[in-house]
Amino acid sequence: MKEKLELLKLLADETRLDILNILLKEDSYVEKIACELSLTPATICYHLKKMEAAGVVNCSRSQFYMIYSLNREIFDKPLYELIKKDGETVDAEEKYKKGVLSGFFKYGRLTQIPTQRKKREIVLREIAKDFKAGEKYAEVEVNEIIHKYHEDHCTIRREMIAFGIMEREKEVYWLK
Repeated sequence: MKEKLELLKLLADETRLDILNILLKEDSYVEKIACELSLTPATICYHLKKMEAAGVVNCSRSQFYMIYSLNREIFDKPLYELIKKDGETVDAEEKYKKGVLSGFFKYGRLTQIPTQRKKREIVLREIAKDFKAGEKYAEVEVNEIIHKYHEDHCTIRREMIAFGIMEREKEVYWLK
């Protein structure tokens, strides 16, 4: 996180942003950048050294000049990659899903069928994990699997079809 903070601080400078805009167009050297920005080469060199240390620019020698180029890997990443905390792998949607499941399941059983559509779908998809993809089930088998979670297997079975989680033809069911 410290490196990310340093990078953001580094970019919060008008001169550095001007230098980056020049390097976006083409690779360049200190004297040319200084001339374009009407600054001294020492000032440009100072900023470029800071940017090189942070990994924002790359430097290579070409005859008598040190050529600076933009490290495009940093700028190709979306902004959220730069601002999210390290180690934060669980996103908000996953956190919400876990909260719903822990709120409606106790000891592996569904305490009640959620009335809110989004929560109901999360619960139904969790129950659907007991079914194998590509396998066909008789209605009795579906009822037995659902009954492990809740006694109202008819409602849950109908809801799974309504949400498009399962399909049915006559009395044969399968995961969609």
